Amino acid sequence: MASEQKKEDYQEYVRQNSPKTNLPLQMGKAFIMGGIICCLGQFIVNMATKRFGIEQETAAGWCSMVLILLSALLTGFNLYGKLVKWGGAGALVPITGFANSVVASAIEYKTEGQVFGIGCKIFTIAGPVILYGIFTSWCLGVVYWIGKLMGLV
Repeated sequence: MASEQKKEDYQEYVRQNSPKTNLPLQMGKAFIMGGIICCLGQFIVNMATKRFGIEQETAAGWCSMVLILLSALLTGFNLYGKLVKWGGAGALVPITGFANSVVASAIEYKTEGQVFGIGCKIFTIAGPVILYGIFTSWCLGVVYWIGKLMGLV
């Protein structure tokens, strides 16, 4: 009986101290933020292809690099966090959010030195994404290779 009362007290404590969020509003903000980032990316691709005559595939690569650079700069100037606070997942999910996580880790641990600070901690957040991305691509490559050997692909 006492443990049930503790659970109820804890649930009440959590309810009182949890931030109140308006889910539809947060989803709308995320949609707008993600849309702005995507529109910026499309603008970069369009400018690269039309103005500079770069082919579409190369322009897409340049777009990724420019978005990563902008995200790193905004993180360095402590502005990207404000975008994330407003836009939530809309700013964290695209490639800009990945760049933000890498740069933010490097900035946070720079006081510990180049090797043990930045070198060791830079991929604290992004490392698992890279690891499982590479592992998954390797597994899919093996499946593709076996499929080719069997004449399925």
